[in-house]
Amino acid sequence: MTVLDDRIEMAESSGELTLDMMFEWVETMPVPEGYKVEIVGGNIFMAPQRDTHWDIIADIYDQLRSKYPRKRVKSDVRVDYPGHLNGFASDITVMAENSTKNDKGLWRYQDVEFVAEVISRKTAANDYGPKKDAYAAAGVPVYLIVDPYTGRWHLHTKPKDGEYRGELSLDFGDEIDLTGTVVGLVLETGEFPRD
Repeated sequence: MTVLDDRIEMAESSGELTLDMMFEWVETMPVPEGYKVEIVGGNIFMAPQRDTHWDIIADIYDQLRSKYPRKRVKSDVRVDYPGHLNGFASDITVMAENSTKNDKGLWRYQDVEFVAEVISRKTAANDYGPKKDAYAAAGVPVYLIVDPYTGRWHLHTKPKDGEYRGELSLDFGDEIDLTGTVVGLVLETGEFPRD
């Protein structure tokens, strides 16, 4: 057991564990360069950034920038979501115009209009499961999962009562038509690489 494990166990037993505490601990850990850290349901996940992963993120970012100013499009920026200890650093997040940060200096989940996650093998279950549930509970209007292992993308829209009511899955090469959503544009997927 590590010192970090001891601290988490002590905080959990005293009922004091918070996302801020967990992120403070993570900041003291020797996280390798190029790794992304998130807390999902009170569990800390670290995943390396791969070329394929980054190329898809960059492609989506570039397409979103045709509509959104840079200050509204975020990548790997912490946003705390509803549920037990959910501090996500989504691959891409689009904030609403006039978004504000909370008293801790973090962007508020209530201002998130779009989230895209590109699947990594070791954290895929989070993106398809608890993170999808947290985004729906938060009322994030558009959640996109891009899976370079299957060559498919999965669009989730119309959050209601903690779940997405609109779902569409198609292949790389098929357009992601977001014109009927708050995003209001079409994303091309023909250049998305596969793993």
